Amino acid sequence: MEKTVKMIKKEIRKNGKFMETRELAEGTPLKEIARDYDDNKNCVILAARNGKKIHELSKTLEEDDKFIDFLTAEHYYGYRTLERALTFVFVRAAYEIFGRESKVKIEHSLDKGLYCEVEPYEGWIDEASAEKVRERMQEIIDRDEPFEKFKLPLDEAKEVLASQYDPSKLELLKYRGKDSATVYRCGWLWDYFYGPLPVSAGCIKVFDVKRIEEGFLLRMPLSKDPEKLPEFRHDRMMYEIFKESHDWLDLIQIPYVAQLNKTIENGTYRSVIQVSEALHEKKIAEIADSIAVMKKRIVLIAGPSSSGKTSFAQRLSVQLNVHGIKACTLSTDDYFVDREFVEKDEKGNYKFEDLDAVDVRLFNEQLNMLLNGEEVDIPVYDFIEGKKIFGKRITRMKPNETIIIEGIHGLNEKLTEDVRSKDKFKIYISPLTSLGIDGHNRISTADARLFRRLVRDNRTRGKNAQATLRSWPEVRNGEEKNIFPFQEEADVIFNTALPYELAVLKKYAKPILEEVGEEDPEYVEAWRLLKMLSYFLELPDERAILNNSLLKEFIGGTCLFED
Repeated sequence: MEKTVKMIKKEIRKNGKFMETRELAEGTPLKEIARDYDDNKNCVILAARNGKKIHELSKTLEEDDKFIDFLTAEHYYGYRTLERALTFVFVRAAYEIFGRESKVKIEHSLDKGLYCEVEPYEGWIDEASAEKVRERMQEIIDRDEPFEKFKLPLDEAKEVLASQYDPSKLELLKYRGKDSATVYRCGWLWDYFYGPLPVSAGCIKVFDVKRIEEGFLLRMPLSKDPEKLPEFRHDRMMYEIFKESHDWLDLIQIPYVAQLNKTIENGTYRSVIQVSEALHEKKIAEIADSIAVMKKRIVLIAGPSSSGKTSFAQRLSVQLNVHGIKACTLSTDDYFVDREFVEKDEKGNYKFEDLDAVDVRLFNEQLNMLLNGEEVDIPVYDFIEGKKIFGKRITRMKPNETIIIEGIHGLNEKLTEDVRSKDKFKIYISPLTSLGIDGHNRISTADARLFRRLVRDNRTRGKNAQATLRSWPEVRNGEEKNIFPFQEEADVIFNTALPYELAVLKKYAKPILEEVGEEDPEYVEAWRLLKMLSYFLELPDERAILNNSLLKEFIGGTCLFED
C-alpha cells in the first residue's frame, strides 16, 4: 500500500521578500524547492529561514515551519553562510598545500576580507603560495564538493575532530554542555562551525587569496554587491593593532574561548582581568604622552556604537592631568541642529547619524573661540525638546588646556574644517576582538559591540532585546557611512576589547535575549547570540573588575562619570 504524501501550504520568501504561496509535499528537501527561485548565477541561495532558525538546504520541509525564506549573499545570514563555506574550503586547501600537520588560523576581518595565517611561519609564504592555495580552492569549487552535516554523540564528534590536528575545537566542545555536536565534512576534512553551511562548494562564485603581511587575505564580495570583489586597499595600521592583540593573547595563553574558560574553572581569571586592565591603562597613558609631547590642543575621539568612547575620554583626561594638562570635554551630540531641521529617512526616523544633523558652523566657531581663550556658551542638547539649550555651560580655556571631543564624526575633516590641522590629534577606538571561539571561528567586532549595547540599552534606557536588535542594522548602516570610511585618518587606534568581557556580559545579556519569543522577528538573531554565549563560562565574581574599567560603562558601577 502506497504511503499518502501530505501536502502543506507554505509562504515562500526570498531574502525576506514575499514570492508566493505554494502547496508542497511534507518532507521535501529545501534544496529541491530552492531550485525554482535560484535565478542569479553569482548570488545563489545558500540557506533558509523557517521563522525560528537558519537552516541548511538539506533540511526537509516540515508542517510547523512558519514560512520558508531562501537566503542569498545579499542577506546578512546568507552572507555569513557563504563566509563559512569559503573559510572551510580555504582551510582544507591550506592543509593540502602546506601539510596536514600545519596550523591554519582564521584570525580577524581586514581590508574587507578575512586575514588568515598558517603556522609555523618561517618566511616561506609568498605570492606563489597564495596562488597554490587559490588554485586548490578553485579545484574543490569546480568539483562542487559537498558540505556534509553530521550530528554525532559528543565522544564520536571529538574522535573525528581529534584527527584534524586542531585541539582548540576539542577543548571548546567540553563547554557546550550537550551530549552531541554538529560537525561538517568536506572531502577528507572534518570541522566544526558556528552556524550552517551551504549544500556544496559550488556556491562560491567570486573569491581571491592574496599574500599579505605574515599570512593570507581571503577575499570575498560584499553583501551589497555579491558579484564582484571590492577594491583592495591595505590598512596596515589596523593590521598592526590586531597583530599586537593576537600576540598579547598568545603571550597570556588565552587565544580561544576554551582557554578563558579554564581560567574561570581554576580561579586564575583575576590575573587575566588585572593584566588586561593594566594593558588598557598603559596604552591610554602612551596616547596621553604623545598628546603632551606634540602639544595638541584638540583631541578627536571617534568609533562605532558601544566602543566605550565616553569611558575612554574620561580616562584619557585623567592621564592628561598627570602631565598637568587639564581637559575640557565636548560631545558633538550637543551641537545637533534643532530637530525640526534634521532630515528623516524613508522610515520617518531622524538621521542624527549624518553630519548634516550637526551645527558644524557653530561647532567650529566655538572651537576657535576656546583656542583663543575666549568665553564660550557651550550648548547642551535637550533630546526631549529637540533643541540646543544655552546658558548652562559657560567655559573659558587656559592656554595649556586641551579640548577632548567625542562623537561619531570625529575623524571626518569636515567636522573641524576651520581648525588648523596642527592643533588636532585623532583617535579611532573600537573593541577589535582577537579572542576566537576556536581556530576557524572568529568573534566579530560587531558582535562584541552588540552584546555591549544590548546590556547598556536594557540597563540605562529600559530597552528590551527586541528593540535593540531591531535598530542594530540601521546603526551599522550609519557606521558604514559615517565612521568606517574615515578610520584611516586616525593618528592612533585604541583597542577597547577585553578578553574576559563576554564571560561578564553573559550574565546580563542571556536573560535579556531569552525573553525574545519565537513569534518575534528578532528571534533568529537572539538564538544566534545565545548560542555564542553558550561557549562561555560566566565569571563568578565581578569584584576583580576595576571601577574605571571600560566594561563598567555597560554593566554599571563606573567611577568615571555619573552612571
